[in-house]
Amino acid sequence: MKVTLHKNHTLNSTDKLTLLAKELNIHSWNELTSFIANLPYGRNENRYDFSLVLSEKKGSCSSKHALLKALADVNQIPNVSLILGIYKMNHKNTPGIGNVLVENNLDFVPEAHCYLSIQEKRFDFTSSSSSIIRIENDILSEIEITPNQVAEYKVQFHKEYMKNWIKNNNIPFDFETVWKIREQCIYNLS
Repeated sequence: MKVTLHKNHTLNSTDKLTLLAKELNIHSWNELTSFIANLPYGRNENRYDFSLVLSEKKGSCSSKHALLKALADVNQIPNVSLILGIYKMNHKNTPGIGNVLVENNLDFVPEAHCYLSIQEKRFDFTSSSSSIIRIENDILSEIEITPNQVAEYKVQFHKEYMKNWIKNNNIPFDFETVWKIREQCIYNLS
């Protein structure tokens, strides 16, 4: 996936993240977004250190987009926001989750997903085949977060959202059961 901004910003900062990118021969925003999207999906060794996306050459939606936002900030690339969205995860917008929802009589479960808003348009660099269009009509909530919030804050926000959803929609399961159902869906994706 390639995102062309009106200006292809050069990565000029001398911070640690930019220097790591340059060691990989990445010198511009467009090269960076393409590189990140083409890295495999995978959880990093330390979820608090999103520089590991570059050194381990893999990342999750959280770590990849946190890294991109951090690099946009230090390189003064304007109009880039890190978004935490909650969407209705179902078998249509998230192929590969299997029959877990059907077996539990659920149409969907609220799932947290990180992506970028660039010049007020949504972009998903989780993989080269990721497309925000798949979930766009199923987004329930969006908030802007900082890169440092992708670890603990994202998980807490997601859990609180899910607890409220269970309560407000009379879901016939407790939180722990719904979280296990969600975990099985995520497991089926890998």
